Amino acid sequence: MSVCLAVDIGASGGRHILGKMVDGKLIMREVYRFENGMTEIDGTLTWDIDSLTKNIIKGIEACKTVGEIPDTVAIDTWGVDYVLFDKDKKEIYPCIAYRDSRTDGVPEKVDEIVPFSELYASTGIQRVNFNSVYQLYSDKVCGRLDNAEYILFMPDYFSYRLTGVMKNEYTMVSTTALTNAESRDWDYELIEKLGFPKKLFGKIYEPGEVVGEFSEEIRKRVGFNAKVLMCPAHDTASAVVACPTNDTSIFLSSGTWSLVGTELDSPVTDKKAFDANFSNEGGAAGKWCFLKNIMGMWLFQSIRREIGKDKYSYDDMMHLAMESRYTKLIDPTDNAFLAPDSMIEAIKTYLGEKDLPLGDVLSSVYHSLAASYKKVLEEIRSVTGKTVDTICIVGGGCQDEYLNRLTHEVTGCRVTAGPIEGTAAGNILSQFMALDKNFTYEDAKKCIENTFEIKEYR
Repeated sequence: MSVCLAVDIGASGGRHILGKMVDGKLIMREVYRFENGMTEIDGTLTWDIDSLTKNIIKGIEACKTVGEIPDTVAIDTWGVDYVLFDKDKKEIYPCIAYRDSRTDGVPEKVDEIVPFSELYASTGIQRVNFNSVYQLYSDKVCGRLDNAEYILFMPDYFSYRLTGVMKNEYTMVSTTALTNAESRDWDYELIEKLGFPKKLFGKIYEPGEVVGEFSEEIRKRVGFNAKVLMCPAHDTASAVVACPTNDTSIFLSSGTWSLVGTELDSPVTDKKAFDANFSNEGGAAGKWCFLKNIMGMWLFQSIRREIGKDKYSYDDMMHLAMESRYTKLIDPTDNAFLAPDSMIEAIKTYLGEKDLPLGDVLSSVYHSLAASYKKVLEEIRSVTGKTVDTICIVGGGCQDEYLNRLTHEVTGCRVTAGPIEGTAAGNILSQFMALDKNFTYEDAKKCIENTFEIKEYR
């Protein structure tokens, strides 16, 4: 089977991981890793897309350095964010990050045009103020859409920088709250009501499609050619591919965000789903990921950055929390924790305790995340009627032994942890599915079980 390269980019960093199949097992090799983060420009939180592109190219170059040339490349990133272009296909800078405050109050303005009940009935996407629909409305109001002729969502933008071909992938655009959940296409009636230029919203492509080959410039730079494919480009959708779920389990993709949900064969947009504020996001193999977004490891990342990365490791922070007996809860989905100047102070303020020791702050976060997972689990059972006895955790956050144990204790469910690089694994397996039509989604799931040591908490 071919050699595939996954370029997996999250809000805090990216990695290039090569993958190939040997005797039914997935062999993965990391060849490059780099940091990512938001940059503040004139009070606006942005992504440095040129720096990210340079790192993507450096990572591809590294493949040749280690002597393993990929046949295909696919890119996944976080959802909702995008790049606008003018008529000459020049980027309209800056690329604004979803945590920026420009969407504060925007959902209420959009409600005046399209009530959220109507928006949800079509798109099936939960209400969060950074959804693309609200970002685009902000762009419209301030005039950023006036000269916009094209839009590419983050992974599709980076694929464009490698190939010169503009295509948007479904799992990514499903996070916009502008696509119809049933048709898996743009809701042009909604787009027209909101006054967005229809020309921005072209054909949507499903995972497995070919974007194109490296442009001549990229070939010269990296020293070889490869096809760029579409994996499930939203990192959650790729992570779910690598989640060893079955009919009685749910997934928890644990990274900067905790995405808790279940795979369905059709979207659920009824009153129960609406009231519980669930999202129906695009998944691999024509499935839907019925899920909720919870703030996740962002809380710990922000705290560690604030106190100094050299002062405490994540394990140090975990042990501080384990020594605490403090269990008062915060709501990890509250906008107070989206991008505060001080995460520690934001948590103390929420709890109403100014002099709370760091260990107690951390303990509150741990117990609050576990309680949030329990709440979503119960809502999934209620809304879908699904029997759930297992929570399958994938991603970097699955390495947190204390949170895994707390999740088991609070929910009463069996908890499994792994693979750690679940998103990259799902990205690679999706490339295999695109290259070999006999390699099915079920085969991909079996491959995960055959390849990775999955820890259990009972």
